[in-house]
Amino acid sequence: MSIEILNESGLELDVRRLAELSRFVMDRMRVHPMAELCIKAVDEATIAELNEQWMDKEGPTDVLAFPMDELRPGLVDEDPEEGVLGDLVLCPEIAGRQGETAGHGREAEIELLTVHGILHLLGYDHAEPEEHREMFGLQDQLLTAWRSRAGDEDAADASTPAP
Repeated sequence: MSIEILNESGLELDVRRLAELSRFVMDRMRVHPMAELCIKAVDEATIAELNEQWMDKEGPTDVLAFPMDELRPGLVDEDPEEGVLGDLVLCPEIAGRQGETAGHGREAEIELLTVHGILHLLGYDHAEPEEHREMFGLQDQLLTAWRSRAGDEDAADASTPAP
């Protein structure tokens, strides 16, 4: 599995932990072990530009997901497809503000956004109420399992509220 993390945000980022979280989520979602993922952390100006260019939305956002080969979660009784999962673009500055507001800090928010972005790359969405319940329920399950496995007691106490 190829996970590339580029930090162009100007802020410190635990790249190793982010890669481990990504690998954990992709394994849990039965993504092919050779699937490729790129995560890029950028500043607010860059993500605002990307948000306008690709999403036709004004201003910065927290995470953007750009799926490539439209890979989907693997089923237990079939082999997952190999390919490029896609690219995530995160903004640690916005994650810091959101994490502070939510009461769980920047690192927990970056983890939440990473899981959220990977789910989007796998075809999940939250436009409709049923989709929202499914995606955010899965996001909460994955974060809880990650934090339990990682032994991160502080993060395990952090809530992951749905917007």
